[in-house]
Amino acid sequence: MVDRLPASMSGAVALGAFAALVAALAVVGELRVTWFALGAFAALCGLLGAVSRPVAAPLIAGAGWLFFNGFVVHRHATLEWGGAGAEGVRLGLFTAAALLSSLPAALPRRTVRVQLLPVPDRVRSTHD
Repeated sequence: MVDRLPASMSGAVALGAFAALVAALAVVGELRVTWFALGAFAALCGLLGAVSRPVAAPLIAGAGWLFFNGFVVHRHATLEWGGAGAEGVRLGLFTAAALLSSLPAALPRRTVRVQLLPVPDRVRSTHD
């Protein structure tokens, strides 16, 4: 069984991973608000969630939102609030991606034991 990253380490890894993603998007010329950029950030949230514990999903999503808002939406590392609707959807998407990919590995693993009962030699009648 693979150990999951603790929340603090997941947050630190997320900051570095999103910084690298912003640099990669800048190289390919996709550092603007498009479905490609949003999908890349959501995919990275899912990838980071898969190696993290579920409790780290808000940290991963928060780091993703900071980089997406600061470098993709508003450019030049300026954070601005674009309204509860747009920002809530983005943050919700990032959180859902990280949380849903972290849940399957967090489920408890239990072994089901089946006990076989011996079959009686003959069937007893209640009228004997």
